[in-house]
Amino acid sequence: MRRLMISWTIGFALLITAFFGIVVLLNSTVYSAHGFVSSYLDALARHDATTARELPGVRAPSGVETTLLTDRALGTIGDIRLVHDAADASGVHHVEFSYKLGTRHETSTYSVVQTSSFLGLFSRWSFAKSPLATVSVATPHDPRFRVNGTPVSSSVSSIQSQPFVVFAPGLYVFDSRSTYVIATPVAVPVTEPASVTPVRIEAEANALFAKEVRKQLSEYYARCAKQTVLLPTSCPFGKSFSNRVVSTPAWKMVSDPPVAIGPDGNSGRWFVPKATGQAHLTVKVQSLFDGSISTFDSNVPFEVSYVIEVAPNDHLTITSVNR
Repeated sequence: MRRLMISWTIGFALLITAFFGIVVLLNSTVYSAHGFVSSYLDALARHDATTARELPGVRAPSGVETTLLTDRALGTIGDIRLVHDAADASGVHHVEFSYKLGTRHETSTYSVVQTSSFLGLFSRWSFAKSPLATVSVATPHDPRFRVNGTPVSSSVSSIQSQPFVVFAPGLYVFDSRSTYVIATPVAVPVTEPASVTPVRIEAEANALFAKEVRKQLSEYYARCAKQTVLLPTSCPFGKSFSNRVVSTPAWKMVSDPPVAIGPDGNSGRWFVPKATGQAHLTVKVQSLFDGSISTFDSNVPFEVSYVIEVAPNDHLTITSVNR
């Protein structure tokens, strides 16, 4: 009986020793400061934005757009490796990890503090400084753009930049691809927590934009040419005479002004530079001097330029301007 009790005591002691050994092991790995940061990075790698955002200390600054804190907007992160985990005199751990964003090798450092323990055994941690960062996006030509394929729209004026909160690290590819506008993709790596990265999206008119503007303007010129007056109302061409007109004026279009579309500065509008077209007028004119009648049968050149506004539903508003 005594031998049995000794065996049980030794077994229990070994069990307790093993248990506390496991606790020490877990506190140095899974429940360590770097284990906490690793869980954050693993969530980003899995495109699990909800888990990453719910970790203690992950806070978005107030008043900043959080549209990009989603699974879909997350970039690809791989080859995550611990570089070092060191505590300073105040107990704050500075944890550095290396990783790959696409083909780029990057590192980030996170500040982590212990907050409490679970069951009095396992350490709990929190980010001392939120791991989120900000991208400040300028969209001078079109408020609509995409981030890693996620559609986004800026709500500020075209001369301002709008801040968006993002997870750090992340590789964020900005582009634009709407009905009439396209922008070359720009890959922006964001690595440091609390950093602010400026991004400018240079949108350009695509071929369909120019085709649609040409179509609408051609229809507009054709409507103008149907007016049987010398100065068609709200039209870019017309002709006046010092002599008396004795027949009904007849217009027809000879050549539409060519259309080239570019951004109108940073106004958020588009601009068609000044170009020349030709309309043909046929009308009989009587001389006030001798009463003779002649026929004016010639081309009438005219110059035009336009600004174009693109509504969110892609409706085009084309307005003639003098420049």
